[in-house]
Amino acid sequence: MPLRKAVLLAVPLILAACARQAAETKQISESGGPAPADPLWKWSDQRIRDFWNRVGAGPSLKPANWPSGAVVAVALSFDYQMGTIYDDKNPAASTNTNSQYDGRVGLPRILRILDKYSVPASFFTTAVTAVFYPDTLKQIMASGRNEIGVHGWIHERNSDLPPEEERRLLDKAMAALEAVTGKRPVGYRSPAWQNTTNTLNLLRDHHFLYDSSMMADDEPYEVLLDSKPTGLLEIPVEWIRDDAVHYPTLTSAPLNPNDVLESWKAEFDKAYEEHGLFQTTMHPRISGHRTRAVMLEKLITYIKGHSGVWFATHEQVARYVLANRDK
Repeated sequence: MPLRKAVLLAVPLILAACARQAAETKQISESGGPAPADPLWKWSDQRIRDFWNRVGAGPSLKPANWPSGAVVAVALSFDYQMGTIYDDKNPAASTNTNSQYDGRVGLPRILRILDKYSVPASFFTTAVTAVFYPDTLKQIMASGRNEIGVHGWIHERNSDLPPEEERRLLDKAMAALEAVTGKRPVGYRSPAWQNTTNTLNLLRDHHFLYDSSMMADDEPYEVLLDSKPTGLLEIPVEWIRDDAVHYPTLTSAPLNPNDVLESWKAEFDKAYEEHGLFQTTMHPRISGHRTRAVMLEKLITYIKGHSGVWFATHEQVARYVLANRDK
């Protein structure tokens, strides 16, 4: 299928995912917790202005050069959630077998591909995974190339949590991951990509190096809170580069992996042309399936066919960007 047609097919899926997220997201109060819901058309101009000034993006921090003269930085990431209960309103055990596939089949298959090409990746992991399936995290760490970051406790939605409960779960998640990996995590990706102002304050209080949950740019930037720098670097995500949008379950027919490959190759080509960052978000329970794993391998070989490519974890990208921000 031609790339144009594949992208057109993907657009309704992306819009549907955004609509679902918007419908599920509550308005956030000054403290970061749920606020009384008022229709947007009732908001005053000042309230709208205040809302947009709460969280913002500083200037692009794309460095003038990547390490060793590389043309492009490539940061592959996986949201790893084995043990997550997806339907908390009806948690029948049989409905969560896909979560078991995550670490039982998907993760080993993806790790074999990464090892085959000596490619590093960042794995944003729910902390219940560390508690109940610590050996799978040790598989991720075995090569010495990969990074493990925080992806919530059990994929809870931050926008549903009172501030004190969000802090408790973050502390619990960080402790669980550090207990298995021996390293304090420096990267954070919020479950469902939902940060509140309370989330950002917590990340700053806990001295996280970077967040990877927001979408204000293609390139890294500093997160602003109340128009002021936070010291927190953002490595942006995007629905276009998220496998969950292209391979949905139940709600609509997934795209052919070859069509996703063509879309992501085009994303990479433009990043290469702009000497920028190419970042992806995948899930072992989604991209770990056979045909989709084949797509991932084809993508890696395509990228490796270009000169001047720097494969890096999100942490490595963040540290390099911050070290070179004033050069």
